[in-house]
Amino acid sequence: MPLDPVREADTRGWLAKARMDLRSAEVDLGASPPITGDAAFHCQQAVEKALKALLTWHDQPFRKTHDLVELGGQCAELQPPLEPLLRAAAPLTAFAWRFRYPGEPDEPPLSEAQAALSLARRLVGEIESAIPLEPAP
Repeated sequence: MPLDPVREADTRGWLAKARMDLRSAEVDLGASPPITGDAAFHCQQAVEKALKALLTWHDQPFRKTHDLVELGGQCAELQPPLEPLLRAAAPLTAFAWRFRYPGEPDEPPLSEAQAALSLARRLVGEIESAIPLEPAP
């Protein structure tokens, strides 16, 4: 059965944005000094966009949200083997807003931002592997 070209393009778009967020987090952590709050934000965004790619691929609607618990729950129903990794990523939800505005907590420690990046990379990779897209032309 041929793939729906719109669904395929939308899925590719979400994955491309997820990879861009991973790259942004890497750049932030490579800065001197590292920009850990922004890196943590991009890790959350990478995971969020990868989850939305999986939902898009399966033609599952989702609401406009940054909540990785909600999105992860939907994804776990579609891909049960991802559930432990989805649970591990759930705390990244707070990085969607934490450290983003004046008066918020100090920047996260470098080790926390690095752990978030490692987790985000792993989850994005697992989701990319779970979506059987042919290589882009």
